[in-house]
Amino acid sequence: MLYHVPMKIGELSKKTNVSIDTVRYYEQRGLIPPPARTASGYRQYVDADVTRLKFIVQAKELGFTLEEIDQLLAISSNGRTCSQVKAVAHAKAEEIEMRIQKLAHMRQTLLTLAEQCEQTSDADPCPILNVLENNQ
Repeated sequence: MLYHVPMKIGELSKKTNVSIDTVRYYEQRGLIPPPARTASGYRQYVDADVTRLKFIVQAKELGFTLEEIDQLLAISSNGRTCSQVKAVAHAKAEEIEMRIQKLAHMRQTLLTLAEQCEQTSDADPCPILNVLENNQ
């Protein structure tokens, strides 16, 4: 039988590369369960908390919001229904695609404005500033 010594928040933070404040925030949001506490009030985390925090970090790296991560955790605790997770993943992928298109448009707009600047002397009004000032 393996015995896992409970860890304090600092050790949990180091094992997961999640700041102590973020661990507390996730606990407050209900993303990680409230840990047991010592008689002096120190939080005592276990290996399952490390696993859960690593799940949260990985999900955030894939672009999921904390609300979406909460949804994924709920699905996971209810028997890992793959079709539900797949639906969440497809919705996130569509959202990312829309953001990519918007970013591409923003990039092209900036490149076009920068090109206009190259054709303008320093004595003339800056095309980029004109657009920003006039909300065009």
